[in-house]
Amino acid sequence: MYNAQPAFWATIPFFVLLSAIATMPLVNGRWWGKYYPAVTLGISLPTMVYYLAVLHDPVPLTDSLYQYAGFIALIGSLFIIAGGIHIRLKGRSRPLTNVLFLGAGALAANFIGTTGASMILIRPYLRVNKYRIKPYHVIFFIFVVSNIGGALTPVGDPPLFVGYLKGIPFFWSIVNLWYIWALAVAAVLIVFYLIDLKSFREMSRGNQNQALGEGEQGEVQGLHNLIFLSVVLVAVFVTHPPFLREALMVAAAAGSYLTTPSQVHRKNMFDFVPIKEVAILFAGIFITMVPALEWIGQHASGFGLGSPGEFYWMTGALSSVLDNTPTYLNLLSAAIGRFVGGSQLVSSLPPAVLLLSAKKVVVQAISIGAVFFGAMTYIGNGPNFMVKSISEQSGVECPPFLTYVLRYSVPILLPIFILIWLIFFR
Repeated sequence: MYNAQPAFWATIPFFVLLSAIATMPLVNGRWWGKYYPAVTLGISLPTMVYYLAVLHDPVPLTDSLYQYAGFIALIGSLFIIAGGIHIRLKGRSRPLTNVLFLGAGALAANFIGTTGASMILIRPYLRVNKYRIKPYHVIFFIFVVSNIGGALTPVGDPPLFVGYLKGIPFFWSIVNLWYIWALAVAAVLIVFYLIDLKSFREMSRGNQNQALGEGEQGEVQGLHNLIFLSVVLVAVFVTHPPFLREALMVAAAAGSYLTTPSQVHRKNMFDFVPIKEVAILFAGIFITMVPALEWIGQHASGFGLGSPGEFYWMTGALSSVLDNTPTYLNLLSAAIGRFVGGSQLVSSLPPAVLLLSAKKVVVQAISIGAVFFGAMTYIGNGPNFMVKSISEQSGVECPPFLTYVLRYSVPILLPIFILIWLIFFR
């Protein structure tokens, strides 16, 4: 907890930036595509000036930028390494095949993280569906692979990894969250199957045959990049000294880029445009969200949260628009204060372990809220925007921010999340 007490109005730049990301592509997409770096910088400047010149407290800002460095090192290195792995599956764009592909991606997310699974699998997924690819294919990939899938291990999603560092046992997630994970993944995949089956049946017979990819051959190139991928995954567990983790990730990305044949990059249509967009927009997000996260951290204990459902919805709502890792930490701290109190001061056990003993279901609610609700918006989780950018680069017209929320996440995900609340956290 820092000494500085940011005013609530200091959160305005964050909401202005969020509004710009949501609306400007609709109002004037060409202008936004050209000037979004300048707009992001302009909106971020008041927050930087506020902390440096008004509060005279640069620590929260520098801490957030350090977290941003780790975020962009991870997502950027995985983007570059995945760009050197070319996978073309033998075309079989059947609805059931797509369901199996997404299900396998959900499992893979727990071993290589939602970011790693998203970066490696999105291009083969787009290729196998290239003759009938539609926006909903990308949206459900974001739902399942980039978010919900990673709820079983600390490797799967950063909030769970931070929980592990705070004392929650490594295998706690898979033991205590698997049945919630299974219900959510199954429900989303059933909805996807029905939509995809309807779309497939509406195609002409000739287009169906083309979509099934008769005569296409599978191909895999660049598997040496799995070595560099392993380096990045191991580096995730490196916490000291500062910046060693990021240095290992950058080194792995450089090694991958330099050793990958140019024809593999051409087949993947690889360039740095998607990571550039994510790097710029999320730099602004990490800066402008500092007052919001600080305000939440200072007032979380006063939110009056008591039931698991309240922790579930609060964590989920905040994780939809804020970085889910500090959101997870703030709500976990609030739960410790609420259910453990000062007992951690006289115990050798970590506070998070004491909370598991006192109120395990609350930790379940916070964990699920942090991981699942990242799928509600493009900025809810880092891989979301990357998948959108890569898909658009491949020619898929992904829905803008508001359309994503109003047409897909609210009518599809929200009822499923309500069902989870009713069954497990009410």
